[in-house]
Amino acid sequence: MAIKINIGKIFSTIVWGCISAGVLVLLVAAIRYRNNNTCRGYLINLTGSCISKKDITDLISPAGAPAIRSRAIQSFDLRRLETMLERNVWVQNTRLFFDNNNVLHVDVRERVPVIRVFTGDGKSFYLDSAGIKLPLLQRDPVRLPVFTGFPAGKAGRGDSARREADSVLTAGILQIGAFISRDTLWMERIAQVNINPDHSFELEPEAGDERIAFGDGSDVAEKFHRLGLFYTQVLSKVGTERYDRIDVSYAGQVVATRKGSGQRRADSLQALENIRLLIRSAQQMQPDTLRQQSVRPLETNTMTEQSLSTHDLLPATADSPKHVNQNHR
Repeated sequence: MAIKINIGKIFSTIVWGCISAGVLVLLVAAIRYRNNNTCRGYLINLTGSCISKKDITDLISPAGAPAIRSRAIQSFDLRRLETMLERNVWVQNTRLFFDNNNVLHVDVRERVPVIRVFTGDGKSFYLDSAGIKLPLLQRDPVRLPVFTGFPAGKAGRGDSARREADSVLTAGILQIGAFISRDTLWMERIAQVNINPDHSFELEPEAGDERIAFGDGSDVAEKFHRLGLFYTQVLSKVGTERYDRIDVSYAGQVVATRKGSGQRRADSLQALENIRLLIRSAQQMQPDTLRQQSVRPLETNTMTEQSLSTHDLLPATADSPKHVNQNHR
């Protein structure tokens, strides 16, 4: 009985071995047959408009399209071609393959510029969403947020502090630029964003000559929310020409400096009422923000610099610096 079982196992093993060998032979034959075939054409699929199909063709074959067709398939080193294409700064990733009709497919995903940057020495470049620097095109692909004052020059090999500072600055640029790009209102309202020497940001509006101190690239959505409230609740009523500086860099605050004489005088009753409306609106729209929940509006009716010096839009807290509004509105 044991002998019959062993014979069955041996026979089954031999049969499956023959089947596997046959499949392997067929596979090798198919690969050889395909490799001996010639390329019948190529198809380039681009996800973007910053580079042309001709640029891709020239990278694949310097001799042009005729050198691609009628070549033996086995002469194409697809992995090498993918690596060569990805050396182009505009190419994010690629995929090359032959289909069953011996047609070469070239799929290329391009990098998309999202921000235009001007350096302190007048040079310019694009940034994509990953912070990769891209050269300028002959034409702008779309209207992009503009940042000026990027530090000129490159960090040396040992200048790790400089590289880290530039990395933090780039991250802030991407966050602010992405927010502006997503909002058509801010795209129309903000002409450019200036980078200060301390790597803080200052917004420059399309209309009006006021400047908006934005601070660093943190809490971007909250800062734009407060700025939007100030535009709708205050500037829409008193006009943009009343203030020369608006500061939203402090958590939970909007601090405005009025144009005028050397002494920063107190604002009018109407402007103070508008600021109170702004604060109440912020409390309703952001009830989960502790700083805005604890906002204490200006209550004094005596419009003097001395009387305003003891009041603030927000009380000082342990986690935010005390800021005195004696010269701001």
